Amino acid sequence: MKATGIVRRIDDLGRVVVPKEIRRVLRIREGDPLEIYTGSSGEVILKKYSPISELSEFAGEYVETASKVLGGTVIVSDTDQVIAAYGVERKNYLDKHIDAELDKIIQSKNRYLNDSKIVVPIVAQGDPIGSITILPKDNRALGEAELKVAEVGATFLAKQMEN
Repeated sequence: MKATGIVRRIDDLGRVVVPKEIRRVLRIREGDPLEIYTGSSGEVILKKYSPISELSEFAGEYVETASKVLGGTVIVSDTDQVIAAYGVERKNYLDKHIDAELDKIIQSKNRYLNDSKIVVPIVAQGDPIGSITILPKDNRALGEAELKVAEVGATFLAKQMEN
């Protein structure tokens, strides 16, 4: 663990403030869920919770199937990083952090499409939890079929989270 030199006290309700600098670096926003662990040496460990990572097996099967059907690269991310990718470009994306553009699309809860990619946010119980991105094979134009595949995948994964 990396020491930050920041010390905070617990208030009478058992709360502690996570400093703004740390929240900014870790991209933790107001309302984000955190998992709490304890370490063997008495540490309290906070980890940003990714509900969609629980669905990584479903996500992996989805991206593989969709990529084989469409021929392009299909990516599933949570709000921090890519959790599943399949297709020619998967090595460029797998386990990478998402960029500011994708984060903005996810938070907007609105789908995004142009000739080079389709992004459909995954929204469960009104909260954006990730996205599905489809990239074309050989720079071909993306169309209605790819958009529908992304929308079906996003809806399916959102329903799995709600169950």
